Amino acid sequence: MRHTKLMIEYGTNIVAGVTPGKGGQKFENTVPIYETVKEAVDKTGAKISIMFVPAKFFLGAAKDALEAGIKLLVAIPEHVPVQDTMKIVEIAKQKGAIVIGPNTPGVMIPGLIKIGIMPASPFKFGNTAVLSKSGTLLYEIGNNLSNSGFGQCITIGIGGDPINGTRLVDAFDMVKDYPALDGIVVVGEIGGDAEEVLAQKIIDENFEKPVVAYIAGRKAPKEREWDMPVQL
Repeated sequence: MRHTKLMIEYGTNIVAGVTPGKGGQKFENTVPIYETVKEAVDKTGAKISIMFVPAKFFLGAAKDALEAGIKLLVAIPEHVPVQDTMKIVEIAKQKGAIVIGPNTPGVMIPGLIKIGIMPASPFKFGNTAVLSKSGTLLYEIGNNLSNSGFGQCITIGIGGDPINGTRLVDAFDMVKDYPALDGIVVVGEIGGDAEEVLAQKIIDENFEKPVVAYIAGRKAPKEREWDMPVQL
């Protein structure tokens, strides 16, 4: 509820909430709450949904949202079972929808809309896109960019679970043709090859605008299984 209130205060147009058993109530005395996503979509025409459900309920909730017609699903829960995420990614492809996450801090266009749990203060509007695996590093680097005069046109946290609905290369495709784009900052982490795949795509497409990449960590201990996103 706290993050919903913060999104509303930022200016995000929250038109409905969905909580089984609370249909008919209102959040903050203004936002109607429905029993199902389908009911909310039918009544409001919503196309974007943010999910705060526990990981064990992700599969059912995400499936309901996509089948109801949601086209952008921002999934906050972490440690979602890999098979559940894979099923949702496949359904999203069939429906022509986009899934950000799981385990994402969200998506933000500074000064316009905030869909997620990220703090607002680090980000300022500008012409730099930030694509990040890490939530906390997204905030830190966003703050440093803002303080250095590099505002952001969009920030996307792709999520830190092993499987992502949106990979770094997918996020790149989303932002690369923005007319006012001055450059892209990529925040990666050790584990997986997402950064290498993106780098090769940038080379293959002869993308001419500046891209700066930061990868956190040098190596993982041999005895530790590193739970980072993989490419499908």
